Amino acid sequence: MPKGYWVSAYRTISDAEKLAAYNKLAGPAVEAGGGRILARGSRVVAHHAGVAERTVLIEFDSFEQAVAAHESAAYQEALVALSDGVERDFRIVEGID
Repeated sequence: MPKGYWVSAYRTISDAEKLAAYNKLAGPAVEAGGGRILARGSRVVAHHAGVAERTVLIEFDSFEQAVAAHESAAYQEALVALSDGVERDFRIVEGID
């Protein structure tokens, strides 16, 4: 079964306090959903139209598990805390089996 991945590339961070509140809630929500953080805030080299800002990569055992974790009440609460504190490109991607 292919793994699932959350890929989140931040374009801008306009409110560090909202991001901190989100991180406090999102971490436990991701772990409860079976996610494993592979990269978070590490060095980024952007090419083409990319932006060298914060990038997060999270792995799940399946695509379905990744979708379910995003839809969970705990993660939705984290999104409310984040609200308009950042602009980011967030995707859930199915890996190759």
